[in-house]
Amino acid sequence: MASQPSTVIRVKPHHFIHVLDNNTNVTRVEVGPQTFTRQDHERVLHPTPLPMILIPPRNYCIIDNPIIRKDGVLVVDQFNQPKLRHGDQEIRFSQDPFPLYPGEVLIAQPVPLQVIQANSALRLKCLRDFVEVKADKTTVSRTAGDEWLFEGPGTYYPRVEVTVIEPVKAVIIKENQALKLRARLCFTDRKGSERQPGEEWLVRESGAYLPGVHEEIVGFIQALVLTDRIAYQLLALRSFIDCFGKARKAGEEWIITQSDCDTYIPDVNEKVVRDIKAITLTNRQYCIVENPVDKATGKNKLGHKQLLQGDLTFFLLPGESLVKGIQNVNVLSEDEALLLSAKEEFVEKKGKETVVHKPGDLWMIYGPCDYIPPIQVDVVERRKRIPLDVNEGIYVRDIKTGKVRSVHGSSYMLLPNEERWAKPLSPIVDELLNKSASRDVNEEHNNAERDPTKVVTYRVPHNAAVQIFDYRKKEARVIFGPELVMLEPDEEFTVLSLSGKIPKRPNHIRSLALFLGPDFMTDLITVETADHARLSLKLSYNWHFKIEPKNPSKLFATSDFTGDLCKATGSLVRAAVAASTFDNFHKHSSDIIQTAVFGKNKNGESNDCLYFETNGLVITNIDVQSVEPVDQRTLDSLQKSVQLAIEITTKSQEATARQEAERLEQMARGELERQKIVDEARAEESRAKLVQLQAQSAAVESTGQAVAEARARAEAAIIEAESEIKHAKLSTKATEIESNADLETIKAKRIAELEHVKALNDLEVVKARELAAIEISKFENTVNALGSDTICAISNAGPEMQAKLLGSLNLSSVMITDGSSPVNLFNTANGLIGNGVNMHE
Repeated sequence: MASQPSTVIRVKPHHFIHVLDNNTNVTRVEVGPQTFTRQDHERVLHPTPLPMILIPPRNYCIIDNPIIRKDGVLVVDQFNQPKLRHGDQEIRFSQDPFPLYPGEVLIAQPVPLQVIQANSALRLKCLRDFVEVKADKTTVSRTAGDEWLFEGPGTYYPRVEVTVIEPVKAVIIKENQALKLRARLCFTDRKGSERQPGEEWLVRESGAYLPGVHEEIVGFIQALVLTDRIAYQLLALRSFIDCFGKARKAGEEWIITQSDCDTYIPDVNEKVVRDIKAITLTNRQYCIVENPVDKATGKNKLGHKQLLQGDLTFFLLPGESLVKGIQNVNVLSEDEALLLSAKEEFVEKKGKETVVHKPGDLWMIYGPCDYIPPIQVDVVERRKRIPLDVNEGIYVRDIKTGKVRSVHGSSYMLLPNEERWAKPLSPIVDELLNKSASRDVNEEHNNAERDPTKVVTYRVPHNAAVQIFDYRKKEARVIFGPELVMLEPDEEFTVLSLSGKIPKRPNHIRSLALFLGPDFMTDLITVETADHARLSLKLSYNWHFKIEPKNPSKLFATSDFTGDLCKATGSLVRAAVAASTFDNFHKHSSDIIQTAVFGKNKNGESNDCLYFETNGLVITNIDVQSVEPVDQRTLDSLQKSVQLAIEITTKSQEATARQEAERLEQMARGELERQKIVDEARAEESRAKLVQLQAQSAAVESTGQAVAEARARAEAAIIEAESEIKHAKLSTKATEIESNADLETIKAKRIAELEHVKALNDLEVVKARELAAIEISKFENTVNALGSDTICAISNAGPEMQAKLLGSLNLSSVMITDGSSPVNLFNTANGLIGNGVNMHE
C-alpha cells in the first residue's frame, strides 16, 4: 500500500505552507509556528514546509508576480484569493521574514545592495515612466528612455522601472592635460553651457572628472611645452575665441611662444600644424625674411622682404620664409672684393655722398671690411685678387666692349665690367699640351683638367721650334727653344702631323714642336732589280734642319717632312736598284744607294749630303740596315746556301770534338786499369788478415761453449732447488690465510645474525609501546570528547527509558519471588511491553 500524506503538519517558526482547498479551489498560506491538521478536502502543495524569505540588512531580492497591497493591507478578490500583478516585478529590501503567496516567484536569492564609491557612478535608463522622489523630498519625472547618472558615494537602491546600463568611473585629468568630450545629445553641461549633438569641448581643470550621461570621452590632450627655443604654429579649424580672449577666424594661422604661456593646451577648434624652432643669429650672421608679417595689421606683406641681423633670436611667423637660409657676414680681406648687382633702384650712402644705383648696375666692394648686402642687392660673386707670376697669366674679357686681353706678370683684380674668358683649344692641341706638361708634374696633377681662363703656356724644348699664328694680325712667328711660349687670345699653335712607324704611315705623330736635329729616321722600302729580284730594304737616314735667320717660317713650309723625305729618297733608291742586277746590288748595295740619293758632282764623285730647298732639311748619311728578298724562291736559295755553309762548319767542329773525346777516353781507361791493380793488391792483404782473425775466433768459440754449458747446468740445479723451497713456503702460507679467512667469515656471520635478532626485538618492543600509547591516547581523547556527564547519561539512559516506558503504560503488576534469586525488573518490563504490544495488535 502507498503511504498516505500525513494529516498533521508541524510548521516551524518562519516557515510556511500553501494549502489548496479543493472545494473552493483557493490556495491560502499557513504560517508557523503551528501544528496544521489537514482536512480531507485540503491538499498541501509542498511536501515540506518552506522557509520564509529572509532579507538581511543592505540586501534586496526580486519577486516576480508580486501581491497587491493597499496601505499595507493585502488586497484580495471576491474569492478571498490575493490579487497579483501578473507580469510585473517587485524589489523588496530588508524587512521581517515573509512568505511567498501563491503565484509569487523568487527570481534570485537576496543580493547585497551596490555601493557606489566616490568618483564613480551608475548609468541608469528608465524603462517606463515614473516619478522619482529624491532625498531632499523633491520629485523628478522620468520618462521611458531617459538616461541619468547615480553618482557616488552612496548606496544604490534598484527599481523595477530602472535598469543599470554600465558602471562609470571618473577619469583623472593630470596637470598640463585636458579631457576632450563630445556631446551625444542636446543637453546642458555641469557649467550650464548648452551643448549641441556632436559638439566637442575641453575640460581643463585637473583632478577627477565624472563624464555626464550625454558626454562621450574622445581622449586626452597633452599640453604643449613652450620654451625659448620651441614654439608651435596653430590653425583655426572654425571661427572661435581662444583662451586669450582673441577672436580667431577659420583658416587663420598664428604661433604660440613662451611669451604667451609656458604650456598650452590646443582647443578643439584649432589644430597644431608643426613645431617651430627658434632662429638665432650671432653678431656675424644675417638673414632675409620673405613675406614678413606687419606688426600693426598682423598680416603678411606679400612680395616684401626684411633684413634681420644679429644678435637676435626670433621665430618665423606663418607665411614667412628665409631666403637662402642663415648667411654669414661677408668678411673681405685686403685682396678680396664682392661683385654686386642692383635688383631695384635704391640710394646708397657712402660717407657724405649718395650714390643712386639703378636695376642691373654692377659695382664692387673692396676689402678689408665687413659687408651685409641690402635686400635690393644681389651678390653676384666673390672675387679674389689673382696672383700672377712672370710666367703666368689669365684671359680677361670686357663685357661691355667684348674685347679680350691677357694679363700676366703681376697680381690682378677683375673690374666690375670684366670677367675671366675661357680660351677654346682644339682637342689635339689640348692633348699635346697635357702630354708636354706631364714631363714636369706628377700624374695626379696631370689628370686635373686645364683651367681654360689661364694663359696657355708651352715650354719649347731645346733644339726645337714652335710656330704660332695670330688670326687677328694674319701673321706667324717662330720661337726657338729653350723658351716659354704664352699664347695671346687670338693666337694658335701650328700642329705638325708627321709620318711614323716602319714603314712610314702618314699622320702617325702629332707635335707642336719641330725638332731641328741632328737625328735619324728609319724606313722600309721594296725595290726590284734589273733581273726582277724583289728586295726589302731597311734604310736609316741622318738628318738635320738648316735654319735661315731671315725666314725661319720656312721650317714649317712642309707639314710632314718625314713623309716627304722618305718618299723622295725611296723613289731615288728604286730607280738606282732597277738599273742593277741582283748580284751587283748584293755586292755594292751601299754605294749604289748613296750615289742614287746624294748624286755626283762635276768630278764624278758622290756628294756627301742631300738638301731640300723647301724647308731646309739636310740628309747627311744613309745606312743600309738590312736587305731581304721579297720573293720566296730567292729567299729559299739564300737560306739553302747559308744552311750549307753552316753544315760544313758544324761538321768540322764535330770531327775536332770527336777526336778530342777519344783521346780523353783512352787516358781515362789507362788510369782505370792502373787503379784496379792497386785495389786488388790491397784486397789480398786484407783477406790474409781476415783468415787469421777467423782462426782465433773459432778457438775461443769452442772453449767458451763448454764452459758456458757447465755453468748453465749448475745454475739450473740451484734455481730448481730454490723454487721448490719457495713453493713449499708459499703453500703453507696460503693454507694459513684460507683458514684465517674462513674463521673471520664465520665470526662476522654470527655477529650479523645477533645484531639482526636484536634489532627485530627492539622493533617489536617499540611497536608494542607505540600501539599501547595510541590506544591510551585514543581512549583519553574519546573520554575527553564525550565528557563525564555524557558517559553518566549513557549509562543511565537504559534504566530511565525503561522506567518511563512502564510509567507511560500505566500498568501495575505483582511479582512473587523466593528472594534467593535476583529478579531483573528491567527485563520483566521489557517482556510486559512486548506482550502488551502483541495483545494490542
